[in-house]
Amino acid sequence: MSRTVRISQSTWLAEGVVRLELRDPAGAALPAWEPGAHLSLHLPNGLTREYSLCGDPADEHTWTVAVLREPSSRGGSAWVHERLTPGTLIEADGPRNNFALEDAPRHLLIAGGIGITPLLAMATSLQRRDADWSMLYCGRSRSSMAFLGDLPADRVRVHADDERGGPPDLAAELAHLEPGTLVYCCGPEPLIAAVEAALPDTGMLRVERFRAPAVAPATADAGFDVVCGGSGRRVPVPAGVSILDALAGAGVAVPSSCREGVCGTCETKVLAGEPEHRDFLLSDDEKTAGGTMLICVSRSRSAELVLDVED
Repeated sequence: MSRTVRISQSTWLAEGVVRLELRDPAGAALPAWEPGAHLSLHLPNGLTREYSLCGDPADEHTWTVAVLREPSSRGGSAWVHERLTPGTLIEADGPRNNFALEDAPRHLLIAGGIGITPLLAMATSLQRRDADWSMLYCGRSRSSMAFLGDLPADRVRVHADDERGGPPDLAAELAHLEPGTLVYCCGPEPLIAAVEAALPDTGMLRVERFRAPAVAPATADAGFDVVCGGSGRRVPVPAGVSILDALAGAGVAVPSSCREGVCGTCETKVLAGEPEHRDFLLSDDEKTAGGTMLICVSRSRSAELVLDVED
């Protein structure tokens, strides 16, 4: 559900990181959320971007996000840093949660850079319930690491590359995890890949990616048709063209953001046909069930896909 929110405060947190506090313009309570949730912000320049909620889930009137200014910004983070000033009204969708905090005997949170954002809310929640948890927070330097002052020193170990001579030895860090530990990791792809490689059992790992890893598709592209479930309209999807772009070219608008299969904004219900999943968000069980697909990257193994979209 989309709603209008107002930028109530903008704060410089760390090198290249700004925190935005969002409130209802009339002062009403905002929808509740759980740690791991994110928002889609519809920026005034026409772009939609996903940001993790990093405030206190108990605060009913404020949504908080933190945004890193990317050197190779495609227009999203630069606009946020330069143009989203207090008082600006903006449309937001959500909250949605693809990275929910599950119950476990103990939790290890591993954050890399701006990947601290969803894990900060998890740390707040775990600390409040007096759970058994710890965090490894990695970054290039302390000056680039947001929220350092908001984290309990007895639970969090900070690894700044410029102080330690390079990135952490994750194989050593994860070699002796206690049974029952759930590991939550968010950050750049090299960090996530290193954690995946170091864990003896990836079933104990939960990750959230900001960018898709470079992986060659299992099969070559081929053309197929998408049928709009609401009207029966048929839209050809040529080789090399995403379902999202083919639908947009036919005048069928589906919300989207990352276009890399990591955020879930374009997740669409499949009514018939066999999807070929190429995303990095849905679980293996969800992919096997085939009930939904991410149409920004995934394709079809069948000659026809019927999707729950309206034209």
